[in-house]
Amino acid sequence: MRIGFLHTVPALAPRFNADLASAAPGATAVHVVDAELLATAIRWGVDDTVDAAVEKHIAHLAEEGADAVLVTCSSIGESVEKAAARAALPVVRVDARMAADAIAAAGPGGRIAVLATLAATLGPTGRILERAAAEAEQPPVVTATVVPDAADARSAGDTARHDRLVADAVRAAAAEADVIVLAQASMATAADDAHVDVPVLTSPASALAAVVEAAGGSPEAAR
Repeated sequence: MRIGFLHTVPALAPRFNADLASAAPGATAVHVVDAELLATAIRWGVDDTVDAAVEKHIAHLAEEGADAVLVTCSSIGESVEKAAARAALPVVRVDARMAADAIAAAGPGGRIAVLATLAATLGPTGRILERAAAEAEQPPVVTATVVPDAADARSAGDTARHDRLVADAVRAAAAEADVIVLAQASMATAADDAHVDVPVLTSPASALAAVVEAAGGSPEAAR
C-alpha cells in the first residue's frame, strides 16, 4: 500500500509519515508540500488557482504510485472535494471523517465548538459540519472561534506557546460545548494538554484511518 499526502504545513509531513508507519506497518508514503496553497487561501480565499494546483498535485501523487491521497489542510477542503470528483484514485479530505464523528458525538441538539488558528479554516470546516448536521434529525448547534495569536506563535516557531494557547481555548470552550473540534491538523498536539471532560476531536487519526481504508487497507489497523 502506498499513501500520498498533500500538505500546506511542512511540519505535518514527518508527523503523518510517522503515524502511517505506526498505523499501517509496511505501507509507504509519498509527500508533496505546497505552503503557497495555504498562503493563497489566507490572502484571497480558495480560488481557481488553488483548485488547479490541488488537482495537479493529486495527479502527481497518482503518477508516483499512490493508492489513495490524503490532503491534510482543512482550509482548502472544498478544493479537495472538487479534485476528488475528477481524480483517478480515492482522495480524502482531512476533516471529513472528523465532521461526521463530531455530529455523532454531540448527539441530537448538542453543542459543537469549532476552534481554529486561522480564519481561513473556519469557513470550510464550518460548512462541512453544517452539511453533516443537516442529515441529523435534530441538528447540533455549531459555533466557531479563532484562537487569538496561535497562528502567529506557530509562524514564529514557538510551538509551545501555540499549543498552550490552543489548550487554553479548549478549556474555555469546554464550559459550554458537548464536543470540541480542532479544525486544523497542526492543532492536534495541543489536545492532550487541555485535560477536559468533553470529547476533543482532531483530524489526523481519523483521516489516516479513512485514507488507509480507501487505499484498500484494514480500517482497524489505522485506528
